Amino acid sequence: MRVIITGGTGLIGRALAANLAADGHEVILLSRTPERATHLPSGVRAERWDGRTAAGWGSLADGADAIVNLAGESIAAGRWTAERKGRIRDSRVNAGQAVVQAVQAATHKPPVLIQASAVGYYGPHGNDFLAQVCLAWEASTASVETMGVRRAIIRTGLPLSNRGGIFPLFALPFRFFIGGPLGNGRQWLPWIHIADEIAAIRFLMERPEAHGPFNLSAPNPLTNAEFGRLLARLMGRPAFMPAPAFALRLVFGEMSTLLLNGQREIPRRLLSLGFRFRFPEAEA
Repeated sequence: MRVIITGGTGLIGRALAANLAADGHEVILLSRTPERATHLPSGVRAERWDGRTAAGWGSLADGADAIVNLAGESIAAGRWTAERKGRIRDSRVNAGQAVVQAVQAATHKPPVLIQASAVGYYGPHGNDFLAQVCLAWEASTASVETMGVRRAIIRTGLPLSNRGGIFPLFALPFRFFIGGPLGNGRQWLPWIHIADEIAAIRFLMERPEAHGPFNLSAPNPLTNAEFGRLLARLMGRPAFMPAPAFALRLVFGEMSTLLLNGQREIPRRLLSLGFRFRFPEAEA
């Protein structure tokens, strides 16, 4: 297969690229700064794009076997000023529109598009900032379905990896014996092991009956407090130092919703298609 991955230099993109390349597939990562995409596995190459159009890379979509659209500015890289919120949303919508342009121009269209989204789609009220971003993100590539391209949407929870993402941040306070629940600790934490995230993406890519939205999170979510207690026990650390909600709001502003809100996301559609998790339980 020839697979194009937008946002391919992030945690999920790099892991997916390495997994595909290990099986002998050709992988093209789209990056604004391809010269920084170093130490790529054999079979993986980086190509430049502007994140907004198909200029310079669109021809690669012609005859490709799949596109995985993961592109979008990090939501956890700083306080959510009005300017940053605009960039977070626009980066996702613009990337989706660029993918649509490439598919439109392709004579031999890729049969499948994996469209990234997130658990934030559900939101605490369904109308908060992250929920609106996810709605726009998913909608940005909807028109490829009218071109005969199958589209599967991955509403990803919190991928756990030692190579980046949220897990090292969760573990850090416990390493210094100051770990504990965030806020009241009752918010759900829809986690997924990075190996299962990658396996699920490939499963959806390769199953012709897989279309529409899928929750990518382990079938046994935990509350923040439960996850913290488990992490503390396995690390041989205490879990008694709570981080008060007011303090998190003071430090992070609106971005504190990432820590204080949660969704109990269950992967029912994924399981119904026959996907089997390698790590269905957090302790493993």
